[in-house]
Amino acid sequence: MLGLTAVIATEVIWAVQSTLRSFDLAHLAHVELFTPKPEESLRFFTEIMSLTVSGRQGQSVYLRAWDDYEHHTLKLTESKVAGMGHFAYRATSPEGLEHRVAVIENAGYGKGWTKGDLGHGPAYAFTTCDGHPMEIYYETEWYQAPPELKPALKNQAQRFPARGVNVRRLDHMNLLCSDVGELRHFMENVLGLRTTEMIVLDSGKEAGAWVTTNNKSYDCAFTLDHYGAKGRFHHVTYAIDSREEMLRAADIFLEAGVHIETGPHKHAIQQTFFLYVYEPGGNRVEVANAGARLVLAPDWQPVVWTEAERKKGQAWGLKTIETFHTHGTPPIEQYTGPLTK
Repeated sequence: MLGLTAVIATEVIWAVQSTLRSFDLAHLAHVELFTPKPEESLRFFTEIMSLTVSGRQGQSVYLRAWDDYEHHTLKLTESKVAGMGHFAYRATSPEGLEHRVAVIENAGYGKGWTKGDLGHGPAYAFTTCDGHPMEIYYETEWYQAPPELKPALKNQAQRFPARGVNVRRLDHMNLLCSDVGELRHFMENVLGLRTTEMIVLDSGKEAGAWVTTNNKSYDCAFTLDHYGAKGRFHHVTYAIDSREEMLRAADIFLEAGVHIETGPHKHAIQQTFFLYVYEPGGNRVEVANAGARLVLAPDWQPVVWTEAERKKGQAWGLKTIETFHTHGTPPIEQYTGPLTK
């Protein structure tokens, strides 16, 4: 048997090797999108993506997918310019929220507490190091379906909508940023997330990273902004159940006149089966088959993709379309923030 000293030494070694960083945050909770075409965007998300309206307040409409457990996962807000209003994570507990707020405040990124929003309690607002507005909260409203949306099975949040694409749940989101390495360190050291995959160019510069709060392989990704802008938005992703549904979604988008940017195809990084479109307001939206993979290993080490490997294209050879690197919201023509290039 190992002596006490040996046991302690073994535990220290495993602690160093582990990539689990924190259990303060549970999951990506919701994303707020700005749209200059609120009625058209709302029709897109309800009639084509099949989200359900769960509330309205001011210039905002709150929406949810049929298997999301919270009140909403998308807040759609009328605005002159497209983009992301904020994104939020739910904490694992009141204590986890308190601890993570202290870390954020000590790092100097805090903005302060808000009273919360429709569907959730008090939230702590802050910005990422690249300027993306963000919130964390714990108190939340579990969705209670009205009689006409009540499911047959009690372990399902809402009745299957049986219209449009039938997206199941919010899966992940992607940010654009001016410095991937800096934002990755922020996500790891300030928010307590862990990195599962990343892109490193021949120059040593980081071009992309995928981070997670839980056993999903990622719930947030971020890549270099083509223009060197800070705090812009790339896309939000909702998951569906099968590749067949993905092919059907492509037909539904086609029939509805929705601009299909690229896909259906399979990513090499994270192996997500993808389809990207633009909603009427100009924001990019992804539909993903089953979404992120599971990472069960507590000592998972980030998978690093090289510049040469990325130039090969996606998993089955599809080359990444140029707009995937250049299009973001707010559109660069309407962007008023700082440029690092």
